[in-house]
Amino acid sequence: MYKATIQIVLRPSILDVQGKAVLHAVHDLGYPAVGQIRIGKVAEVTLSAGSPEEAEKQVREISQKLLANPVMEDFSFTLEKL
Repeated sequence: MYKATIQIVLRPSILDVQGKAVLHAVHDLGYPAVGQIRIGKVAEVTLSAGSPEEAEKQVREISQKLLANPVMEDFSFTLEKL
């Protein structure tokens, strides 16, 4: 059994409107040193696989086909054996 933590973020070239709004709020709270905030998503997936390589393959396919929009988003993940 494996647990994957998948992080999905907008590509750097895509304007992150939510991140901009949070950045303005952070500045209003008195933290002017914060230069950029980007908002993303995190998905935790548990799965059965015979090897770490098979688990990575499954996570990559799930991320590419369902979780991340390939036009606008990038993803990365960590894999942990349970």
